[in-house]
Amino acid sequence: MIRKNLKKISKSEKLKAFIKKYKVPPKYLSTNRKMVSKGVLIGLFIAFIPMPMQMALVLAMMPFFKFNVPIGLAMCWLSNPFTMPPMYYIEYITGSFFLGSKPLDVKMTLEWFSDNIDNIFIALYTGTLFYAIVGSLSAYWLVNHFWKSSVHRDKNLHRDDRS
Repeated sequence: MIRKNLKKISKSEKLKAFIKKYKVPPKYLSTNRKMVSKGVLIGLFIAFIPMPMQMALVLAMMPFFKFNVPIGLAMCWLSNPFTMPPMYYIEYITGSFFLGSKPLDVKMTLEWFSDNIDNIFIALYTGTLFYAIVGSLSAYWLVNHFWKSSVHRDKNLHRDDRS
C-alpha cells in the first residue's frame, strides 16, 4: 500500500513542477526500494543521536549517500520533544549497563541534565550507538522485507487475475 502510494506521488505533476522550479536532483526523490530503505536507515540512525539540528545532518549526508531525502528527514522526526526524554533515558540506562556502571538517579529537567552531562556523556553515547545501529539496521531490513513481499504479493494477484 505504502509502496503504491509512493509510486503514485512520484508521478505527480505537482511534484514534477516542484522539482523543475527548485532544481531538485530527482535522484534524491526516487521511490524505489533501495532509495527508500536507505532513507529510513540514515534518518533513523541520526534520529537516535542526541544532538541539535538532526535534519541538517541528514541533508549533509546527501553528497555521500544516495537516498530518498524526504523519507530520511521524516525519520528524524521520530525523535521530537515528546519522544526525546524517554529515548535518551533508555539510551543512558543501556549505556550504563554495557559499561557496567551504576546509573545516576535521573530527573527530567534541563538543569539536572546540564549539571550532569559530564557524568552521563559516555554512557549516553554508548547506548546511543547501540540503538542507532540496531534500530536503523532493523528498520532497513524490515522496509526491504515488506517491500519485496508487497511486490511478490502484487505479482501473484496479477498472475491470478490473468488466469
